[in-house]
Amino acid sequence: MVSVDIVTLIVIILIVAILAYYLGRIVRDMYWESQVEMIRQDAIKRSRAVLGGQFSEQLAPYLPDFPFSPTECRFIGKPLDFIVFKGMDEKAIREVVFVEVKSGKSTLSSQEKALREAVKGGRVVWYEYAVPEGVTKGKV
Repeated sequence: MVSVDIVTLIVIILIVAILAYYLGRIVRDMYWESQVEMIRQDAIKRSRAVLGGQFSEQLAPYLPDFPFSPTECRFIGKPLDFIVFKGMDEKAIREVVFVEVKSGKSTLSSQEKALREAVKGGRVVWYEYAVPEGVTKGKV
C-alpha cells in the first residue's frame, strides 16, 4: 500500500509540474504578445527620430537661419556633419569651419566632444600626400 501511495503521489506531482510548466508558457506568451505592439511602436518612433535627425542634418545648410553658404559646405557625416570652406565661392578660402548639426534634445557624442577639443586646442594639421607615380601609371 505504501508503494502505491508513493507512486500516486509522484504521478500527481509530475502532472502538477507539467501543468504548471505549460501554464507558465501560456502566461509568458500572452504577456509578450501584449507587449509586441508597444515594442513595435517604440521602435518605429525611435527610427523616425533617427531618420528625422539625419535628414535635418543634411538639409541644415538650406534652412533660413544657417550661418554659412550651402555651396561652401561639404557633408562629411561622421565624426562631424560639415566642413565649411568660407570664401570658397569667391575662390579665396579665408577660414575652415567644422559644423556639427543637432536636432531635438541630442547632445555631442564623446567622439564629437574630443574633436571639438582638438580643434579648439589648435591640434589641427595640414598633411599633403603624394601618390606614388607607379600607382597613377599602372606600374604597381
